[in-house]
Amino acid sequence: MIKEGMVYRQVDLEALDLVAEEVVNALSGTPVWIFHGEMGAGKTTFIKAICNKLKVTDVMSSPTFSIVNEYETEGGDKIYHFDFYRIKNEAEAWDIGTEEYFYSGYLCLVEWPEKIPSLIPAAYAAIALTIENNTQRTIAISVHDGKEENRI
Repeated sequence: MIKEGMVYRQVDLEALDLVAEEVVNALSGTPVWIFHGEMGAGKTTFIKAICNKLKVTDVMSSPTFSIVNEYETEGGDKIYHFDFYRIKNEAEAWDIGTEEYFYSGYLCLVEWPEKIPSLIPAAYAAIALTIENNTQRTIAISVHDGKEENRI
């Protein structure tokens, strides 16, 4: 694994826990993290590694059909994990109360945020996963403070 600023190259499953720990430490205090990557890039796998570092006590799974899963940490905090892949439009996300989750103060981990661009808060962390080969990924992290004009 090679680290360049907040870009990790040649990340494999063995290095994923280390990267997850560094990301958790670096993004602490940023309540919404959006995950970009094509199908199979490892978004859910990386989210599971992040949740393990945050000491989630619940069984973690992709919320593809439920849209949102709620997890609890050992400390009693909540983490919301969203997967918007199957929604037809932003109104569906609005109807489940997405904005209430995003502004709850709890960590929100969002897969397929490009499906809900106008609902993403102005301040968020973006995590992009790119497939390098069958076993390795590049993970790039950026933090948006809400002052940019183009958020996604």
